[in-house]
Amino acid sequence: MPLFGTDGVRGLANGILTADLALSLAQATAVVLGQGRTADARRAAGKRLTAVVARDPRVSGEFLVAAVSAGLASSGVDVLDAGVLPTPALAYLVGDHDADFGVMVSASHNPAPDNGIKIFARGGVKLPDVVEARIEAAMSGEKLQPTGAGVGRITRFSDAEDRYVLHLLQSLPHRLEGLHVVLDCAHGAASGVSPQTFSDAGARVTVIGADPDGLNINDGVGSTHLDQL
Repeated sequence: MPLFGTDGVRGLANGILTADLALSLAQATAVVLGQGRTADARRAAGKRLTAVVARDPRVSGEFLVAAVSAGLASSGVDVLDAGVLPTPALAYLVGDHDADFGVMVSASHNPAPDNGIKIFARGGVKLPDVVEARIEAAMSGEKLQPTGAGVGRITRFSDAEDRYVLHLLQSLPHRLEGLHVVLDCAHGAASGVSPQTFSDAGARVTVIGADPDGLNINDGVGSTHLDQL
């Protein structure tokens, strides 16, 4: 049975989706996406590859991002940790920062005990199925094990949220003054970004489901609980 589904790798955190699997998947991703002319050109210029990682507020996201980051850095990839952000933000930041790829740890509308790993190629685009299959095959192959200055660094992407909010505001054709917008953030990754963006755009905002604690994502709120809206 293939590891990758229609939206990355998903399953019960610490069930199917363990820290060991996340680390191995990250190492294999570094092998496969570290090939090609662009990657070769970076290395020829003495630069390491760069990946942006982000997660939703699920409590398991902390250890899964740590495992992914360890797998990438140990394979010679510099990691920019963007923290808790929505998946479209991660995709945007990969392209905006000219990163080589990105990794999102999220399970969208699934229950809180689940989690997932979705990989984005350069430009923030979804990986083709054939590349996902190559990554899965590479999980049982040789890993990259650089030493010294070849080891990747893990740093905080400190202005990631601000850059994404600015991008959203600049994408609006007009301001939102005079509108009253009700947001259900599902106690998820948009709990910070969405209220800030709509408020900065001039709307009057009423927010529900924007108090994530790592365990309450989608609990009585979100896309499968529309009654409050």
